[in-house]
Amino acid sequence: MKNLLRPDLNFRLTGRLWVETPDDRFMGIGRLELLTLIQEHGSISKAAQEMGMSYKRAWDLVSSLNAQSATPLVQTQTGGKRGGGAEVTPEGQQLIQEFRELQERFQEFLRVEAARLL
Repeated sequence: MKNLLRPDLNFRLTGRLWVETPDDRFMGIGRLELLTLIQEHGSISKAAQEMGMSYKRAWDLVSSLNAQSATPLVQTQTGGKRGGGAEVTPEGQQLIQEFRELQERFQEFLRVEAARLL
């Protein structure tokens, strides 16, 4: 492919990685960020705000993640004396770690293929 590309242009190889079913996306970089921010802030609302996302959209994503997972990935607590909150479960933490590792391997694949092709 190298001989087919104009040398004066800076080509790069890019890609995004998702885990999905035939009906819905399960995990991607956006959901990874959302889970990470929920873990950091203990709040879906604060995570959504930091991402510039509506609370409803964030709640829908959390709901989708929980519905597609064998066990809940995020547990929520309604308001009260201490206020509400959200917690990423141990299974959610495991998903965060495993998807980060998958992303790292995918980025390495892209680097190797870019060196070969470009």
